[in-house]
Amino acid sequence: MSDIRYPIGKFEAPASLTSEDRQRLIDDIADLPARLRSAVAGLDQAQLDTPYREGGWTVRQVVHHLPDSHVNAYVRFRLALTEDTPTIRPYAEALWAELPDARTAQISLSLDLMDALHARWATFLRSLRDEDWKRRYFHPEMGATMDMNAVLAMYSWHGRHHVAHITRLREREGWS
Repeated sequence: MSDIRYPIGKFEAPASLTSEDRQRLIDDIADLPARLRSAVAGLDQAQLDTPYREGGWTVRQVVHHLPDSHVNAYVRFRLALTEDTPTIRPYAEALWAELPDARTAQISLSLDLMDALHARWATFLRSLRDEDWKRRYFHPEMGATMDMNAVLAMYSWHGRHHVAHITRLREREGWS
């Protein structure tokens, strides 16, 4: 991929998903914490504070961003299942990434949070019935109603996207 911002390409919502497609995407969500741990294994503090691209977040910020984003996603899924097309609350992800904890905290905090969050999220997702996947929420920033199939695909992509930021940086820098 030539655009370093999108190492696995830009997200494209699927037109539809089969139950097998959903299981694969849920497996992506379940496996993300291990893939993220592997991507950052052995990095020193200076490497963690290296931006994955010019003007981009540091590896540390990316690691902290993932649970920030995915906690919001988990809550949004639960809202969609318990309310009638709720309007979700967006958050300013770029500003969250600039908060002191995102810039300086040890990544082990977010790695541990990812383990628990993704285990719970995957358990929840695997419990959904076919009709649950038709549930929706309204995203005011996007001005769109999102169905759970598209949201599942988006967060599967989101995790792989950010892990690729880290692994591609490692490759470019020769960090084994």
